[in-house]
Amino acid sequence: MPEDFNELFDTNAEWVDSTGSSSDAQPPKPPKSRHEMRQRRQRQRRQRHRQFAIAAIVAVVVLIVGCGGFFGVRAVVHHFDDNSQNVSTDYPGPGTGKVWFTVETGEGVASIGTHLAKAGVVKNADTFASTVAANNSTLYPGMYQLKKHMSSVDVVKILSDRTKATGFLEVKAGERSSEIIAEAVQLSGIDKSQFDAVVNGGGQGILPAEAGGKFEGWLQPGIYDVKKKGSTAASILKSIVDKRVEKLNELQVPTGSQRETILNMASIAESEVNHSEYYGKVARVIVNRLNQGMVLGMDSTVAYGVNVKASQLTNAMLNNASNPYNTRINKGLPPTPISSPGDEAIKAAMNPTPGNWLYFVTTNLQTGETKFVATQDEFNQIRQEYKTQNPNAN
Repeated sequence: MPEDFNELFDTNAEWVDSTGSSSDAQPPKPPKSRHEMRQRRQRQRRQRHRQFAIAAIVAVVVLIVGCGGFFGVRAVVHHFDDNSQNVSTDYPGPGTGKVWFTVETGEGVASIGTHLAKAGVVKNADTFASTVAANNSTLYPGMYQLKKHMSSVDVVKILSDRTKATGFLEVKAGERSSEIIAEAVQLSGIDKSQFDAVVNGGGQGILPAEAGGKFEGWLQPGIYDVKKKGSTAASILKSIVDKRVEKLNELQVPTGSQRETILNMASIAESEVNHSEYYGKVARVIVNRLNQGMVLGMDSTVAYGVNVKASQLTNAMLNNASNPYNTRINKGLPPTPISSPGDEAIKAAMNPTPGNWLYFVTTNLQTGETKFVATQDEFNQIRQEYKTQNPNAN
């Protein structure tokens, strides 16, 4: 072993340049003492520690950036996949061809969506149901003309527009039987003569005995499929009358002649005022007048007897005693109901509002406000109020 430290360094040291190869350049000077050699080693260790720390920091940064990139890309891909899935569950529309589609009365959204998907109108029943819910739409029964491969939004717009429906008859409260039958003829395509034959024949096998062979008042408001395969005039009218009987039973309306009386009173209340809050009061006026032997004096009944609207009545019509429905002249209830009353009017006729009223006047034709009084003087006052508020009215 060399005895001198410098001799040891000179014997074993080799200078290497930055390229990793030996160089003829002068090497660094050897340490002059052991103390200097320790300082040099400490500087080298600190240098290596700094290099390691820098490398570690770089690695962490690369890892963070890499992970962020991974999850960012994953999120984008996931978003793209979601959008792709949403698009794939619906057709872009507007569709092609022609498809006749029927929404049945009382049919739920899920059932409608399933049938639409089977018919090839929409692509996915769940997407259709979600569209209905998102738009808070009401789907109406009826027969609609649609297309193959329509967007759910376009289908919902059509099915929620009652004016687009065909083939379904809507019986409205307060409508006369003649109006209902005329619409049934148009929608069903069945000749009017077939309906006339059933009506003129007294509704045999269709109407209950208490109806006295007359359809007026016995057609239940609702929606009916009049284009159903095999439909006839008789089957259409029977389905509507059956619903009326079913509803009367449900409301516990007394049977026999009382049913006809209640329908009669309810039909007058339905025709005289346009707010259900007044039905009970009109029914009470009818009862009070009948109990006192007074004529009912209802313009709605007179108008029914001459087949016009109340606003079209003339003095000659009002003074025509030959009209059996002229309750201005003839005492008692008219021979039959004068329209198809709704449930609220029927319940009001069964339970008239307590009161001593004998007169009423709709004082404001715009709002429908109606006032009820018990004396002739009070009647004259509200009659004058009516004339003041409605100067152009009769």
